[in-house]
Amino acid sequence: MLGVAASVSDDELRRAFRKALRDTHPDTGGDPQHFNAVQLAWDRVSTPQKRAAYDVGRGASQDRAAFTAQAARPRQDTRPSTRSHGHPGGWRRERYLDQLREWVGRGVTVDDPYDPALVRSAPREIRHTLADALAEEATARTLSTLGIGFTVWHDVATEDSERKIDHIVLGPTGLFAMLSEDFGAPVRVRRGELIGDALAGEQPAHELAARAKSLSRALRVKFTGLVIVLPDDAIDDPVTSLGTVRGAAAVAVKQSYVGMLLRQGFEGTDPIGGNELFDVRTRLGSVRYA
Repeated sequence: MLGVAASVSDDELRRAFRKALRDTHPDTGGDPQHFNAVQLAWDRVSTPQKRAAYDVGRGASQDRAAFTAQAARPRQDTRPSTRSHGHPGGWRRERYLDQLREWVGRGVTVDDPYDPALVRSAPREIRHTLADALAEEATARTLSTLGIGFTVWHDVATEDSERKIDHIVLGPTGLFAMLSEDFGAPVRVRRGELIGDALAGEQPAHELAARAKSLSRALRVKFTGLVIVLPDDAIDDPVTSLGTVRGAAAVAVKQSYVGMLLRQGFEGTDPIGGNELFDVRTRLGSVRYA
């Protein structure tokens, strides 16, 4: 299914898996059944232990048709299978409503706090808060399709109550800390940070790194990657490197590409499996929500 011989190295096997994901992903014109079959195949050989057990069981003799048939079986439960915790966008929506009340004045009745004319007339800070809430919700919808192998925590609190992490994603490709941002205009990268006329002093890459460091220290976990999700029209390339922070690769990614990025993982990083995956998930079970 992955197009390589049983004798290839672990690195060659991992590269073959990532190539197969790219070639079969529905977002790039691939066949959904083959895409699912690729993930099923990788799940059987993703760690040295699984690979050895698979080979001993002569599983390598199964052909492409068998994998595809199994992947194509209808699911009994059609709901999103990604494990999800928390309320995406909830903290920012509450903050938006508080800011709006302060702006219009206490005691003033607002019939529809989301009225487009009202939102357009609000100060930039208030508009940005609502835009970020919507961005978080959009990212959450994408994350919900990652599959049963992934777990997502939304609106995770850090030591500073004003500095949350929008999403934490744990799966076979690693542990990722994420922010969803929408500045309302294009941005670009300079020296590992997002810049542009639409930013009003924000340093999202720096902020995400600081928040991830705080949570990493508190929970004793190590992040594989730091990800800032942006609207598709906000940045030129699907994935743009922001450098590395304490060994974790940092990137800015287009909204439509984030699912593929998390399924593929980052080049040069090892997948998580077995006891390590269970241990990290257990540690993240104690997170607080914003």
